[in-house]
Amino acid sequence: MVKSQTIFVCSNCQHKTPRWQGKCPNCGQWNTLEEQVQLSSKTAYSGVAVKPVDLSGVEISMHERIKTGIGEFDEVVGGGVVPGSLVLLGGDPGIGKSTLALQLSMNVDAEVLYVSGEESVSQIKLRADRINKNHRLNVLAETSLDAILSAIEAQKPELVIIDSIQTMYLEQASGVAGGVAQVTSAVQQIMRAAKQNHISFIIIGHVTKEGYLAGPKTLEHMVDTVLYLEGERFAAFRILRCVKNRFGTTNEVGVFEMAGGGLVEVKNPSQLFLGEDSIEASGNVITGIMEGSRALLLEIQALTSSSSFGYPKRTTAGFDNNRLQLLAAILSKRAGLNLSNHDIYVNVVGGIKIDEPAADLAVALAIVSSIKDSVIKNTVVIGELGLSGEVRFVPNLEKRIKEAEKLGFTEIICPRNKISYKGKIKIHQVKTLAEALKYI
Repeated sequence: MVKSQTIFVCSNCQHKTPRWQGKCPNCGQWNTLEEQVQLSSKTAYSGVAVKPVDLSGVEISMHERIKTGIGEFDEVVGGGVVPGSLVLLGGDPGIGKSTLALQLSMNVDAEVLYVSGEESVSQIKLRADRINKNHRLNVLAETSLDAILSAIEAQKPELVIIDSIQTMYLEQASGVAGGVAQVTSAVQQIMRAAKQNHISFIIIGHVTKEGYLAGPKTLEHMVDTVLYLEGERFAAFRILRCVKNRFGTTNEVGVFEMAGGGLVEVKNPSQLFLGEDSIEASGNVITGIMEGSRALLLEIQALTSSSSFGYPKRTTAGFDNNRLQLLAAILSKRAGLNLSNHDIYVNVVGGIKIDEPAADLAVALAIVSSIKDSVIKNTVVIGELGLSGEVRFVPNLEKRIKEAEKLGFTEIICPRNKISYKGKIKIHQVKTLAEALKYI
């Protein structure tokens, strides 16, 4: 027996309540509760039974990945875009998401449809002329997803780019464009079109002020690949990072440089970050970090000065401030340095943020180098510092050593690991912070 029940659903957060209220008790929005009829049944299912398929007897038809013409992008997604897949691209406002999407839509050797709900056709034309004047691209400036899917059904492109999913509106869904119900329903319709017609979609998504993709978490679960374009807005470098990939690894990152004609691939990012005109000064130390499976060499600058106030400053750019407080305490306790009357400023050159602890030893030696006014030349410093002053193991050490040798460094200070690498670079393996300080 089928029974009907009246409930009220919030059009903003999909919260359900048995009676109407002026304000949603979950998200706090006013006048968003809408009446819906929910059917419940206590009898057996009335659907037709579907026979399962034996997986061992399924034949796979291999489809070549779609090459976008941008090597760094192809490497991050696993060698190209898989036909029929959904790729979600997120990032801060002004970071270059639309620029990257427009570039690959003009470079890819396939039929592409570029859909924009944020710009008119003439505005897209202005951006396209700045990137490539000799371009041919089918563009659709529309926010109605029903009209967009009808155009896709008629044209049958190989790749569709939607900029952005928060501007798409579906008549059948409740709520406003960009709301939870609209975004969820829109992605469901896009996913159905992608799988049925074997069309690849690249969807651009907005992020919140915390840096997470806006909308329901279901959005990230539904798509096949999730990419983030990261970097400081006013810095030249951008990092394309993969956090989910059903058809490849999530260990790859792509490095780009923002130029007047769009995003330019960076083949040797370490050399670009270090530069050719860096001066040798106290407080400057080179370290090696891992971005995905790629080793990068970055310059860390530390500056110390006598504090004018009772509480010394600890200021960072590109490095965790809490981590700096920890390293200052280790230097005071284990190295005998009096930092209570010194302001410490730490900067990572190039606008890159360092998250991994493998740069701890480099930051500590940079601080000591600044205090003692001594210069560390042609040396790369790698290692994590423990609270007892020990230099701890870091993964992928040999990759970092090879990158240092490739760029012409002659010495490296690193933890005591088993290293099978044999090259010309001189390796100083240290166990404690005190041992590392002897090389300054």
